[in-house]
Amino acid sequence: MNTGCYTALVTPFKGDAVDEEGLNRLIDFQTENRITGILAVGTTGESPVLSWEEHNKIIKIVAKKTKDRCACIAGAGSNNTKEALAATEHAVEEGVDAVLLVDPYYNGPSSLEIRREYVSPVAKAFPGMQVIPYVIPGRTGAQLLPEDLALLNKEFQNVSTVKEATGNIENMKRTRECCGSDFTIMSGDDGLTYEMMTDPQINAAGVISVASNVAPGAVTRMVRLLEQGDTAEAEKLLSALNPLFNLVTVKTMEKTPYGEVVCRARNPLAMKALMSILGMPSGGCRQPLGKMTENGLEKVLNAARVVQTDAPEIFEPVADFFGVNIEDRLNNPSVFEGLYYEEY
Repeated sequence: MNTGCYTALVTPFKGDAVDEEGLNRLIDFQTENRITGILAVGTTGESPVLSWEEHNKIIKIVAKKTKDRCACIAGAGSNNTKEALAATEHAVEEGVDAVLLVDPYYNGPSSLEIRREYVSPVAKAFPGMQVIPYVIPGRTGAQLLPEDLALLNKEFQNVSTVKEATGNIENMKRTRECCGSDFTIMSGDDGLTYEMMTDPQINAAGVISVASNVAPGAVTRMVRLLEQGDTAEAEKLLSALNPLFNLVTVKTMEKTPYGEVVCRARNPLAMKALMSILGMPSGGCRQPLGKMTENGLEKVLNAARVVQTDAPEIFEPVADFFGVNIEDRLNNPSVFEGLYYEEY
């Protein structure tokens, strides 16, 4: 897989239906801002709550729309290997460049089982398709370990990249140690991309990004600067983008009649709330995800306001492409209506 920035695209909804017109606009926004590639229907795209008919339709739209414009990765992961095989077969038919296989969630296979009973069958059945394991134990409760990843890489030429979202720097270093210098490590965590790309013991090649849904140009530029070794300029961009990078999970303390509780708004809830605020196609999340709390939405707004104040050029492409006034949308209470729970 090429170095660069790949957007883990949200799936926009109108009501409970996939917003196909909105999806096409989001793809155009990404490609006009020179994104390296688009990941369709990853977990940021709410793959667990889509029907397979919806899933395949989105892959078809993104694959067709990105052809000759940027790379297309199709989310094909499941906690059911038969489903992953069927999803990969469809992705191959649509001509995508790679498929992403998130570690099987809930049923908790061992690393050995993930390798032998999940990734290997897909890689073996589709030798011409790049298969990218996605390691994110905080969301799946399972983890493909670096040692098993290296065994996959040794056996299958089409397993040569990983999306690394463990948040564990030592695990990343172990991946490089086991898999060798030619293996591609992609950051799956916006906030760690700078460190992963500048640490010679990790040497990541780029990021599969959530924040690039709203800032594709800026995140892509940061990655390009890091590729060129211009860490000083990249660090300036990192500082400007950090408020957005911190929105993947928004934690707040909420009052209940029984005392305070921690509330975690998990991806893509905060990003879709921000996209709605900015006037981009988004819609809400599908249940069981719901809305931000009022405190959580305030964190999203504060992050966006900091970006707009300190680095307004980051949101300029949104303003230009979608024809919106960013300052107005970040400060107009009517824009926020319906985006948060009014009580816990």
